[in-house]
Amino acid sequence: MNRMTTTRRTVLKASGLVLAAPAIVQAQGAWPNKPITIVVNFPAGGLTDGIARAFGQHVQQVTGQQVIIDNKPGASGNIGAALVARAPADGYTFLHSVSSTLIQNRVMFKQLGFDPDKDYTIVSGTSSGVLPAVVHRKTTPEEVKDLKSFIDWAKGKKLNWGSWALGSSSHIFAQRLNEKYGLSIEVVTYKGETPMWQDMGAGSLNAAMGSPQAMNSLLVKQEVRAIVAPSRVRYVKLPDVKTSVEQGFDDPALTVRGWLALGAPKATPPEIVQKMSDLWVAAADSEPGKKMMDSFGLTEKPLNHQEVMKDYEYLKSVVIPLIVALGIKPE
Repeated sequence: MNRMTTTRRTVLKASGLVLAAPAIVQAQGAWPNKPITIVVNFPAGGLTDGIARAFGQHVQQVTGQQVIIDNKPGASGNIGAALVARAPADGYTFLHSVSSTLIQNRVMFKQLGFDPDKDYTIVSGTSSGVLPAVVHRKTTPEEVKDLKSFIDWAKGKKLNWGSWALGSSSHIFAQRLNEKYGLSIEVVTYKGETPMWQDMGAGSLNAAMGSPQAMNSLLVKQEVRAIVAPSRVRYVKLPDVKTSVEQGFDDPALTVRGWLALGAPKATPPEIVQKMSDLWVAAADSEPGKKMMDSFGLTEKPLNHQEVMKDYEYLKSVVIPLIVALGIKPE
């Protein structure tokens, strides 16, 4: 089995693996008959990039076509998203992003460079899993072990909090703490998780929130301490860290819900969207997919095209009013 590298632009090439799934290949007809590009609008090293590479490897193995992973970070994901929105709608260019690019960003930026609803259809959605909130041990006293003790300690202090993108779940979480509990947390926005966790490791951030795998080295070296799982379930690899609701915080803004979006230009033929959706969902059960999902502690299967489009409408109805109510101003 070929191994994928972590270079910025990766070309995956399979050989002799098409015969393993003849029924699927035959059903796909003329598509795909050339390389497929998946643009990741965040840097290499985070959850969005990792899932794209692992699932892309499965797509390559089944179809026999190259899968190119092209990282285009910047502007909280808008640069990569705008690029794919302008690409030919022929089933050979996809976007792998976070749901906030297509939902939150529309009210976080005055100009996106694309229209999420008019320019995109969502092919599949992979759960982003539990994104623990952590504090840096050297800049935070030992008694800060949960969300309540963090709030109590943070009152009257100037603290900073890392966010991998403007309007991300991490941004909303911190802003809600400011608004509801009178805190003065400054949200520092990065171009993805990797540079954010680098700053956390250097002690430049007091707190941040994100994927466990991306922060894993800091957890292993005990440089950070998890204080809450802002999700519906606990993170399996940090079983003692309670969810927000378990800690007595039932505010919707303090429980994260979202997914990683595989998107395609809006006019992409429906039959190609459905075939890619089937491939992406099946990728979670492939060897590289299962390995990647396990490393990030993900247990939920990806949503197919129909399921993710339904949830997309639901999240828009909940998250957009929440951002407006919090008073987060567009840039």
